[in-house]
Amino acid sequence: MKKTSKVLKERRQHVRLPILHGILEPVEIEFFTTDSEGRPVPQPAILVDLSAGGMRLITFMAPPHTKELNIVLKLNGIKGIPLTGKISWVKEKGGVFMSGIAFSGISHDDRKIISDMAEDYSDCDTRIALKLPEVCVETCRAHGLCNKPQKDEPLFKKK
Repeated sequence: MKKTSKVLKERRQHVRLPILHGILEPVEIEFFTTDSEGRPVPQPAILVDLSAGGMRLITFMAPPHTKELNIVLKLNGIKGIPLTGKISWVKEKGGVFMSGIAFSGISHDDRKIISDMAEDYSDCDTRIALKLPEVCVETCRAHGLCNKPQKDEPLFKKK
């Protein structure tokens, strides 16, 4: 957020889907870079958060030093999403690297899938904060990834 004369302005264009908080299944991310002979060399990463515009990752090796990354994003219940991205920033601490990736190539349909999931997850958080009786709904597009305790509660309680 950027502070503009006593008012904080959100700079992000897309709602984020927090992966490490409230997500049940591990996520598979691999950077596909090539070695000196042009063969692909995968590098595993842990997805921290995701939005329609980019993602934040944890890796245990320095991210590849390339202008463009080819990534296949695999989420529980969703086909592998091929995309390209650029590293926006990298922070390193004790051999662990946190990287921000801005998407430079993602299909409109895949961008919408991610955006819809993030919006639904955010709506769920709002319902929880407001202590509404029906928090977790079956129409939630992030339902397959969520492990919030409210998910296990029955939608319709018997009286």
